Amino acid sequence: MLRLNRYQWTVLFAAWLGWGFDIFDGLLFNFVAPNAIPTLLGLTLGSPEARTATLYWTGLITAIFLVGWAVGGVLFGPIADRYGRKRVLLITMVLYAVGTALCAFVTSIEQLIVCRIIASLGIGGEWAAGCALVAEAVPEDQRVEAGAVLYTAAPFGLFLATTINAVVAGWLFPEVPEVSWRYVLLFGLLPAAFAFWIRTLVKEPERWEKAAATAPPPRLREIFAPDIWPQTRSALLVVMVALLTWWSCNAFIPVVAANLAQIEAGQLGLDRIATSKLAESWKTQATAIFNIGGLIGTLLTIPLAKHWGRRPMFATYLALSAVSLLATFGLDLPPQLRLYMYFFIGLTVFGIFGAFTFYLPELFPTRLRATGSGFTYNIGRIVAAGGPFFVGSVAAAGAGDPAVVLNTLFYVGFVPLIGLLGMGWVIETRGRKIPD
Repeated sequence: MLRLNRYQWTVLFAAWLGWGFDIFDGLLFNFVAPNAIPTLLGLTLGSPEARTATLYWTGLITAIFLVGWAVGGVLFGPIADRYGRKRVLLITMVLYAVGTALCAFVTSIEQLIVCRIIASLGIGGEWAAGCALVAEAVPEDQRVEAGAVLYTAAPFGLFLATTINAVVAGWLFPEVPEVSWRYVLLFGLLPAAFAFWIRTLVKEPERWEKAAATAPPPRLREIFAPDIWPQTRSALLVVMVALLTWWSCNAFIPVVAANLAQIEAGQLGLDRIATSKLAESWKTQATAIFNIGGLIGTLLTIPLAKHWGRRPMFATYLALSAVSLLATFGLDLPPQLRLYMYFFIGLTVFGIFGAFTFYLPELFPTRLRATGSGFTYNIGRIVAAGGPFFVGSVAAAGAGDPAVVLNTLFYVGFVPLIGLLGMGWVIETRGRKIPD
């Protein structure tokens, strides 16, 4: 049980909302992509051409989005170290909220990409400010618990995106999928309202104010200095592997579910509206199962990190991530059982991220905390961007054939195994105080 005072709970909740809405706005597009992309391209929904285009453009737009996310993290990390965590938290929340909502008004793929870039810059900057704020506000002996609880906002954000898409596209407007996706994206404005609420309740951490008043302004190159580089390398290793794995498989959950639902609907002889409802239902089911696994996996980082240590915990998550992916996409499974297997992917591939909110701030001193955490957590997204683009391109080359998609995702399971080879470089921080 977390032992925090009222203000510390407020800080944790504010950062929790910021990260939850971060994920919400970041993934909202993936749910509407099967309807939005064909509409913008003038293709018939559900046609082979639409499925192929959706796979290709989902991969490409997700890759561009991840690069923008990385740029935002690198850009706003030093700003948060120099001008304050609270200011950056507010600015970035408004930025990604406006960027997502603007996607509802686009009339071309090019406009959609521009709006996604705007949102990605804010999403990338929010994480570093939020985790630094929490790490510096809570007591030392509560840092692991607070960090893991902070990341439970990610399943919340995914659940919120799933729910809003299911209600709007699957229940309120199932007969007009060419338009319903715009209504879904308008909900991206929600974080902006909460940003102004946070402004009235949160103040800058005393630890940061002291460091900002006495130390020189931070510079990005300092995290590559000989005395800091081992920490930077440790963070980059685990984060890059985790990001590449997560985005390579997660970005295509709605697409895979929708494709399988369309095949099922064709076999059952369902009409257009019934097919649309089934696709939305299967997308909701798959993401909910993945989400539940992710929530449990996130919370499990608390006992594993405290009792085993950070390095054994990361090794366990990476090994089990490989097993879950290879089994889910390599075995010959019925479609419904394959969706249930997303629980184990969520438990491992998603769950490992619960550790980064406490592990990365443990590696860097106060004046470089947001800079180091923001850079290492986000720059890996440039590498991770290759995952969705590769999966989407290969799947599109296979004309959207679900078997090709599944076979491509199977090979993603080898990425965590590569990460295991670098465990010797991972720095163990168990029992250490957060550096000043």
